[in-house]
Amino acid sequence: MGASPLTILLLALAIAAANLPFLSGRLFGIVRFGRDKGFLLRLAELVALYFSVGGLAAVLERDAYGAVYPQGWEFYAVTACLFLVLAYPGFAYRYLLRRA
Repeated sequence: MGASPLTILLLALAIAAANLPFLSGRLFGIVRFGRDKGFLLRLAELVALYFSVGGLAAVLERDAYGAVYPQGWEFYAVTACLFLVLAYPGFAYRYLLRRA
């Protein structure tokens, strides 16, 4: 049983979106920000990107299977933690390695 190309694309997009707030000085990678983004703004951007990737996943699931399977709070807690784990390389680069 292999992973579908849409699943691989969604995982690659999630990795890129999780690291974007820490690797880019721009807001969502598009809007130029006048000063350095603080940690709280990067965290808010990370939360917004989590919901946008989740929304895209729901759209892809609806298109592929015809309906979105209802999930409980456990699913969202696990995916939020996974998104934070995926964001760790960008966080480590921004706050741990860059200043060394």
